[in-house]
Amino acid sequence: MSRVFHQPVDLQQLNALSRNTLIEHLGIVFTAAGEDWLQATMPVDERTRQPYGLLHGGASVVLAETLGSSAGNLCVDPDRQVCVGLEINANHLRAARSGMVTGTARALHVGRTTQVWEIRIENEAGKPVCVSRLTLAVVASA
Repeated sequence: MSRVFHQPVDLQQLNALSRNTLIEHLGIVFTAAGEDWLQATMPVDERTRQPYGLLHGGASVVLAETLGSSAGNLCVDPDRQVCVGLEINANHLRAARSGMVTGTARALHVGRTTQVWEIRIENEAGKPVCVSRLTLAVVASA
């Protein structure tokens, strides 16, 4: 896929928008971007683990939706449109107990009314922890 973002991605601005939100609370930080992908990290710690000491599947879904929604909104004119989640699924492939996971959202489809993003979450060894697919609706901004 060729370039999908309307302008170069400003990671500092994305991280600033995350302040005082669930994104910041879970320690999610945007770290890199390309022409059709966006990347962020999330710690596996007391904020993101379930009671049995494993990365909570819901935290993985938050990371996936954060990445896909943020990437989708970089593909539209924010004065005219906004992307909102329609459906998300996640397959949890491997447990993570500590360290950092990295999610990468890649555009599968960027259309006028819908977008589809695949989000791959990996552990520090580069092994897949979760793979998710997010469908976004492109709607008029308020």
